[in-house]
Parts: sequence; structure tokens; C-alpha cells
Amino acid sequence: MTPVKTTPRAASRSPLREAGASPYMPSLRTTSRSPAIKCYGDRFIPCRGSEEDRDIARYLLTEKENAVTAPSPSKGAYRQLLAEKMLKNRTRIFSFRNKPPPGPDSLLADHAASSIHATPAKKRRHIPQTPDRILDAPDLADDYRVNLLDWGRRNVLSIALGNRICLLDVSNGSISELTTVHEDDGPVTSVSWAPDGRHIAVGLASSVVQLWDSTSSQLLRTLEGVHESGVGSLAWRDNKVLTSGDIYGKIVNNDMRIRNHAAQTYRGHTKEVCGLKWSGSGKQLASGGNDDLLFLWDVAMASSVQSPGHRTQWLHRLEDHSAAVRGLAWCPFQSNVLASGGGTDDRCIKFWNTQTGACLNSVDTGAQVCALLWSKNDRELLSSHGYDQNDLTLWKYPAMVKMAELTGHTSRVLFMSQSPDGCTVASAAPDERLCFWNVFGTNKDAVKTSHAGMFSSYNHLR
Repeated sequence: MTPVKTTPRAASRSPLREAGASPYMPSLRTTSRSPAIKCYGDRFIPCRGSEEDRDIARYLLTEKENAVTAPSPSKGAYRQLLAEKMLKNRTRIFSFRNKPPPGPDSLLADHAASSIHATPAKKRRHIPQTPDRILDAPDLADDYRVNLLDWGRRNVLSIALGNRICLLDVSNGSISELTTVHEDDGPVTSVSWAPDGRHIAVGLASSVVQLWDSTSSQLLRTLEGVHESGVGSLAWRDNKVLTSGDIYGKIVNNDMRIRNHAAQTYRGHTKEVCGLKWSGSGKQLASGGNDDLLFLWDVAMASSVQSPGHRTQWLHRLEDHSAAVRGLAWCPFQSNVLASGGGTDDRCIKFWNTQTGACLNSVDTGAQVCALLWSKNDRELLSSHGYDQNDLTLWKYPAMVKMAELTGHTSRVLFMSQSPDGCTVASAAPDERLCFWNVFGTNKDAVKTSHAGMFSSYNHLR
């Protein structure tokens, strides 16, 4: 295609003028060679109508060049003195020493730039590297297969210390003992709050599961005859169904509304069930075991207890971990994403698409993964570790970049639980320390609770 030749147009000096008019002079039109009409524009244009005027102008312009006269000494001295004193030997007279003042357009640009810079940038959240509060927790078990810490919806923390169950009301700092289990039934192997924050389930080494009312400290129900060994994992699907897992790999759905509470079973693990977590929708259950396996179960595919010959068909059987799977956490902002953590020989946090069973990512943490918690306020994941780090690590998801490493324990951090507002995390370890961390920032929609003075009159749990 042949390019079209264009003639550049002269720059406009005035924004307002009639269409077609010259940017420098008013438009003039003549229809004949009549005498020129006198017009006065914005500059003087001499008349060159005759040859005589041209000759005179040429003479006047070249008169100094044709003169041979030399300048007088006094005139030369004056020029030299002027250059030294006034001009300071500068060759350019009209030159700015500093930058000239900006024009109107520059002022507008500077104002816009200053407005942008005046907007405060988002400050990076401060993450305390040390716990806000540390309590002594004597007789806390050093067992990878049990779950002894849970924070309820009513802001009450439950922790099992040997045969005792202690309740810590974080709102007012009070500490009470729910019960002391008989030695024949103990020790306590698992605790789990119901979604209502009032009822708490307690798993025992004797294979019994107890249901307690925390407000009246009354034992409401005892679930027995289902498990044959210690119940190390508990998970509520809702206020009606409690799922329990034992050290033989058996998982049972217990319906609290009926006398024969054992409604459904899940069989797939061959060793201890170390972790149980229901999804937010209550349609899928994740279970991790000491057999290095991770199972995903669909609630609709569970078999009835009355049909022992029928084996439950799992949704996915995942074998990517090379050690026991204990840490499990469903993503709060992606319902089909699950995070799992492996033991000492694995050390990895893996992310799964629970619909397809595909592993989305695997991150080597360099230490045993004991527990996992998602932030409710940001896209962050907190992991607690054992051999050989004994710390908590905050990760930015999905890049999995370390944001902070929290140290305060001297042994593996087996247990973690999150406050109802999602801001504070409680961690417990066999070093007999219960630590509180302000790791997830603040939730603007939640009621602000100060933890600085909680348990101020206590240094240990009694």
C-alpha cells in the first residue's frame, strides 16, 4: 500500500481561532490585483515594493562589515571590564543558573503526582516472633497419634493433660477443670468442640467416647461398643454427627439423635488414624493415618454398620506422602482444596484438588509437619513442626513463601488450634508449654479481645 504524503502543520499558538484561519495572522482574501489593503498583524513586515528600498536596506545591513575602522582602546577596555564584573566571563547572557519555574501544565502534573504519593501505601502487617502469653501445661502427652487441643466457638479452649480436661475461658481468663477420667479409662486421647461451642466430645484410650455439657459440667452420653482401641481423632460434621477414628484404622459416624449411634463406617486405613477433618460443606471427609495414606471420603458413599460385609468405597486414596499424615486443613476460600502434612520421613506440605485427587503443589518444609491451620482473614497457611525445628511457620499462599518463623517451644509442636475470630493461635507441645500467638492479624468484623492480660493470675494449669 502506497503511503500518503502529508505535510506537517504548524504548531498552534492560540487555542481559539476560526476554522481555516492562519495561526499567526487573520485570514486575508483578495479577488484582484487591487492596491493592497493595510492590515496590522502581530508582527511588522516591511514593504519591499521598490528596488530602491532594497538597495538602501542592503547598504545599511552591510555598512559595519565594510567599515575598516578599528575600535578605540577605551571602548575595548570597557567591554573587557563589563565581561569581568557584570557577566563574569559568561558567553551566554540569557541563561538560567537554576531550573526555570514550571509552567501551568507542569504544575498540574506535579499536583497529580503529589496526590498519588500522598495516598498511604498498604503497610506490611507486623507478625510478632514470640508468643503473647505462655502457660505451663504439665503432663501433656508426646504422641503423634492423639489430638489434645481444641478452641471452641464460645472462646473456650480445651486441653487434655493426662487424665484431666481443663477449660480456659479466654474472654475472662478463668480456668476450670471439666473432669478427671478414671485411670482404667484414661488417658484422654482426643478432644473436640461441637459447632455450638457448648458440647465437647472426649475420646479415651479405653475406646470410649464421652459427650459433655461444658456449661453444667455434666456427662450427657457415653458412646461405646463401636471401637476396639483408643480413639485418637474426633471431628464434628455438624451438631448431630460426630466422627471418630481409632488406632486400628476404623472410622465411624456417630449420630447423636438415635440410640444406636454408630450409623456409618469408613474402612481404608490399616494403622492409627492420626487426623480427621470434615469439609466446610460437610460432604467430604479427609483422614490421615500412620500408614502414610490420605483418604478422601464422600458422605454418600459410607457403608452402614449393619452391613459389615460391604466395604466403603473411598473417593480418593492418595499415596504421595512417605510418612504418617497428621496435619489436615481445608481451604476456607477454595472449597475443593485440602492441605496435608507428612511426618519425619516426608516433611512436605501437599495441596490437593479434592474433586480430581490431583496434587496441586508440594513444599518441602525441612521438618516433621505436625499441624496445619488456614487463616480466616488472608491467604496464609500456618504449619507447626517437630524434628528438627520445633517452631511454627507462616506461609503466603499460593507462592508458599515464608512470612515468619515463630519460636517459643523446645520440643515438637504437636497441637494447634485457632480462636473463633481467626486472629490468635494456641499451640501446645510436650515441653509442657501452652503458647498464644497473634499471628493472623486482626479481624475488623470480629469482636476485639485483648489477650495481653488473660490468665494474668495464672502461670500454669491446675
